[in-house]
Amino acid sequence: MVKYVVEKNGKLMPSNEMKKIAWVSDEKIYKDAEKNPVKFWERLAEEGISWEKKWKKPYVEKLPYFEWFKGGKLNFCFNCLDRHLKNNGNKVALIWVPEPTGEKTIKLTYKQLHEKVCRFANVLKKNGVRKGDAVSIYLPMIPEALIVMLACTRIGAIHSVVFSAFSADALKSRIEDCKAKILVTSDGYYRRGEEEELLGKAKEAAEKTTIKKIIVVRRLGKKLDKELDFEEEIKKAKADCDCETVNSEDIMFILYTSGTTGKPKGIVHDTGGYAVQAYWTCKWNFNLHDDDIMWCTADVGWITGHSYAFYGPLLNGCTTLVYEGSPDFPDYGRWWKIIQDNKVTVFYTAPTAIRMFMKAGDEWPRKYNLGSLKILGTVGEPINEEAWMWYFNRIGSKRCPVIDTWWQTETGGTLINSLPGIGPFVPTVSGRSFPGTRHIVVDDKGKEVKNGETGNLVQLSPFAPGMLHGVYKNHEKYVETYWRFKTKYDTSDGAYIKNGLIRMTGRTDDVMKVAGHRLATAELEDAISKDNSVAECAVVPIADEIKGQVPVAFVVLKSGEGSEEIEKEIKKFVDKKIGPTARPAKIYFVEDLPKTRSGKIMRRILKALLNNEDPGNLMTLINPEIVEKIKEIIQKSSEKA
Repeated sequence: MVKYVVEKNGKLMPSNEMKKIAWVSDEKIYKDAEKNPVKFWERLAEEGISWEKKWKKPYVEKLPYFEWFKGGKLNFCFNCLDRHLKNNGNKVALIWVPEPTGEKTIKLTYKQLHEKVCRFANVLKKNGVRKGDAVSIYLPMIPEALIVMLACTRIGAIHSVVFSAFSADALKSRIEDCKAKILVTSDGYYRRGEEEELLGKAKEAAEKTTIKKIIVVRRLGKKLDKELDFEEEIKKAKADCDCETVNSEDIMFILYTSGTTGKPKGIVHDTGGYAVQAYWTCKWNFNLHDDDIMWCTADVGWITGHSYAFYGPLLNGCTTLVYEGSPDFPDYGRWWKIIQDNKVTVFYTAPTAIRMFMKAGDEWPRKYNLGSLKILGTVGEPINEEAWMWYFNRIGSKRCPVIDTWWQTETGGTLINSLPGIGPFVPTVSGRSFPGTRHIVVDDKGKEVKNGETGNLVQLSPFAPGMLHGVYKNHEKYVETYWRFKTKYDTSDGAYIKNGLIRMTGRTDDVMKVAGHRLATAELEDAISKDNSVAECAVVPIADEIKGQVPVAFVVLKSGEGSEEIEKEIKKFVDKKIGPTARPAKIYFVEDLPKTRSGKIMRRILKALLNNEDPGNLMTLINPEIVEKIKEIIQKSSEKA
């Protein structure tokens, strides 16, 4: 079995075998890109994307706004599908695995996908959708989600995908903000073997809005009322549809951040810049070749699902795999069986999922042959060392590089990680800025800090091509949220740079100040997770009269129940790993942590529970029932005290 990683001088580095197949294996690329980032991206745009008309200016900056490839014209759908038809029309573009084990896996070739996209593009046009109009998409992880998104890009319509687990109110607010004409949804989907209803929420959300028609994918086979049947409509539509030419700077999609309170932010992404960044980051970060099969486990309701479950692999002419359901259905071997059965080569998932499988036990991955894997990736939040090593050892068999990616909804694509042909691959460390981009760490006044000091991660000009192009119809929010440092893009993430490598420390609002010492929650979580008894943990700060703030930990044990003895043991462990300053004031032992379906731990909910406040909207959670259980644990502990 080929080893793609070797240890050199105490570091995990790409092997000669990896260097041979890597698109990028020479560190010189970083220096070359930094000499003239605009020229660098201009070259990549010419090589990676098919343009109908070349741009007049590669980059125009009038902060807080900037544009890439100004004057250039293209069609995004053409780049994902049409240009691959001549040589790879019969190649599988999409592998779809349904959750019910009795249903067959569906495979669509580029030619088949192209026809379906053309047909649905004609359905949209028939129902009044024109270039620049918005279409709301409220679909689970089924093939139709990709078909609808590509159909929108084919005719120049703006798509707004809304996570299928969101409430009717959340969907409604997004429809109203972008004034969508059409809503595409399904009657439901499967989750942990149960049918999840969706159409009722969609209909409720569409009432008294700009929605003219609701088009429904009958995933569960339920009868429709006045809605249009997706399958019936595409059967009646023509199988060919010309691509609409759009400007590079035209809006391609709006993706709303979930937001805990108030109006969600509509993050705007353009067409040309996003296409270039999605193509190259997917190709280089995951070393995608023609015969690769990539599985990004993210839901399409999030940016990761947009860029790496759907668009990135298709822009590269590869095969992408999509799975409908829960990772633990019917058992904890489901994901590993999917990798084995479909010979997945690139696997990209969240640290939360990795920790869940760690807790389930090594016997599950051992049952399956994971030898097809070449690249492993993580996304969503900083990964602790134990989870990183388990992923590397158990899933990659110590032979696959782990690409720890940092990026955001706002950045459109990955921006910080190690490249598989260059490395190094260091547990908990993301790596370097993607060639052609530059990040530094600054203090609260915007001044660059010393090497190794924690501060605010910012991006410097010229800003990456896939970056957001504003908040939809809300200039003030855009400036207020991202430009407090005026000429630097504020990521709102904490980090430090050591030996040229960037380590993320979590959101800047997750940085505590304990007795005058800055302490990142991610750093403390990583330390606690190294204790042999701990499966997973989350740390949040609470106010303290003497120290200002103190950390409180919520811990999920690998087995058994929590006790005062285990709490003392963990505190001693933290003292040893970081120091007494970082010692948690209190440890709550819980059976699970509140998480979104994309794998993020919702620390703001834990903070609210500690402060006896309303935890707010729980609609993004995959396990909302855990919130009440944690609340009871906190209350019982307070009563004892």
